[in-house]
Amino acid sequence: MKLLKLLEKLEYECIRGSADVEVTGIEYDSRKKIEKDSLFVCIEGVNFDGHCFAGKAAENGAGVLVVSRDVEIADDLQITVIKVEDTRYAMAFISAAWFGYPAQKLKVIGITGTKGKTTTSYMVKSILENAGFRAGLIGTVETIIGETHIHAENTTPESYVLQEYFAKMAEAGLDAVVMEVSSQALKLHRTQGFLFDYGIFTNLEPDHIAPGEHASFEEYTECKSRLFRQCRIGIVNGDDLHTGKALEGHSCELETYGLGEKCMLRADGLELVNTPGELGVKFHVKGLMDFQAELPAPGRFSVYNALCAIAICRHFNAEISDIQRALQDVRVRGRIEKVRISDKFTLLIDYAHNAMALESLLSTLKEYRPGRLVCMFGCGGNRSRSRRFEMGEVSGRLADFTVITSDNPRNEEPMDIIADIRQGIGETGGRYIEICDRREAIAYVISHAEEGDLIVLAGKGHEDYQEIRGIKYPMDERVIIRELLEGGLTHI
Repeated sequence: MKLLKLLEKLEYECIRGSADVEVTGIEYDSRKKIEKDSLFVCIEGVNFDGHCFAGKAAENGAGVLVVSRDVEIADDLQITVIKVEDTRYAMAFISAAWFGYPAQKLKVIGITGTKGKTTTSYMVKSILENAGFRAGLIGTVETIIGETHIHAENTTPESYVLQEYFAKMAEAGLDAVVMEVSSQALKLHRTQGFLFDYGIFTNLEPDHIAPGEHASFEEYTECKSRLFRQCRIGIVNGDDLHTGKALEGHSCELETYGLGEKCMLRADGLELVNTPGELGVKFHVKGLMDFQAELPAPGRFSVYNALCAIAICRHFNAEISDIQRALQDVRVRGRIEKVRISDKFTLLIDYAHNAMALESLLSTLKEYRPGRLVCMFGCGGNRSRSRRFEMGEVSGRLADFTVITSDNPRNEEPMDIIADIRQGIGETGGRYIEICDRREAIAYVISHAEEGDLIVLAGKGHEDYQEIRGIKYPMDERVIIRELLEGGLTHI
């Protein structure tokens, strides 16, 4: 493809060679092979700056370099150098052009917010498919293109990969794609190069504020707000305290959903469903639609997720019966996921890995009046320490008993992380025990379960690994539970 075609929507300066050349491929990862006459984008990462590899990329055969600052290249090499203000921003547009602007062939739904993105995206996919549409999904757990499931490395992939997924979805004949849009993706321009048909806001609380993520809550909020300057219709949680900030500078039409009377689509008459083996909720949808709904998932946050999905799928003219059926059937791995062990107690796996998510989860489960609410969790290493104190305080205050264990310690000592969690719990007077090995902690909560218990394994959710000293070791809580039971572990 002609370089001029790839650059057609960008402002740039050709500081060496000619822009009227052919490009054989696009690369941005210095660890991968550089094809002859390909285009190499020099992007800056947390630990490495691609500009440092520019000279080597030229020597290895790259025909074009895209840079944002001066680089050293041997004088005898024939190469085109394109200078732009931001190479990540440029890569998004270059990638979109390379794949023929595939997002224009799909209805693209982007969901951002602190929590609820994953569950809502699966709900949307389920409703659309019940209504006869073919929908793809891109998110924290996986990417789904027809029958193909691809394990996710990031909530929102790099712009080149994202455009490649769009192209494969369009080629497969899909009608729509629902995707999670992380704050990091918005910050790093991964979602530039196209316009979302629908931009969704679930909620916002301080999170991802740490070195390499966001410097402050204000920056985190501003990054989230970018979605609403890049979509046609914004569908937002009308009850969230931070919705106003998230919408600053928006350029889209707006709709609201929630429980408040002023919300355009709202839920009324919430009723808890607590039957053997099932925790759920019933409610009446009012406003823009009018019908009764039921979910096999507990609490208000499940209602918000469902309302959000309904608000989106209303634009696809989904029938009420399709919505009702889809909401009854949808199950999301690691999101209030029930693992059946005994009729005498309930065990759930959930991804709650910050104070906001854990408080929402535990507060919801307490409404079902369990005999005991038992919470097992740890915190990730190389992340904000405040999260550990906060999650400890939440579990100590809301759970009847807490088992502090290890999560992804990364490059920190697990017992140092546990000590921080202990400090948070200590201020509440809540009962707890420390079991550093997560497998042993799971064995403990199962073998010590009491009739009527509601047990939550929090923090890992869909993850099937544990990261220690830079290495990811296989560790799936579902597999652990099965192995423990097959090994003769007893419970009530």
